[in-house]
Amino acid sequence: MQLREAINNRRSIRKYKSDPVSQEHINEILESGIKAPSAGNLQSRFFYAVKEPALRSDLASAAFGHNFISQAPVTIVVCADLRIESTYGERGTNLYAIMDCAASIQNMILTAHSLGLGSCWVGAFNEKQVSSTMEIPPHLRPVAIIPLGYPAESPKPPLKVAFENACKFQ
Repeated sequence: MQLREAINNRRSIRKYKSDPVSQEHINEILESGIKAPSAGNLQSRFFYAVKEPALRSDLASAAFGHNFISQAPVTIVVCADLRIESTYGERGTNLYAIMDCAASIQNMILTAHSLGLGSCWVGAFNEKQVSSTMEIPPHLRPVAIIPLGYPAESPKPPLKVAFENACKFQ
């Protein structure tokens, strides 16, 4: 699959088949997250790959009842590593670490799509509940939950803002 095709055709998936995702695919998705650019190459992100059904159910509960998280065979919790503050101060923890995670997430969801998998970038959740559920150490901040699995739906493309309303040349 060409990159442009992946960008144009990827959709947020909220219904998954129960088919398992191979460890090889999970590793490839995580590797693409690791290879994303990062501020100062500090790579201030960390990933938890969750296959355990009870943990996925707890994550769905922490995500305000978004049950599709528990229905996906794998869920990735993306965390910002706040130790970046020692290099970049408050801007590192409040911006650069989040940007590092966002670049990783984009790589992962495009890779998942290229492998025939669906995903959804979920940011609506109770951080403290996710941290507690996953026993995440204090230097890591959960910033996204990404369910992964084979799609059981084919959503239509959402409307996007017109090019001329989103870009300005100077």
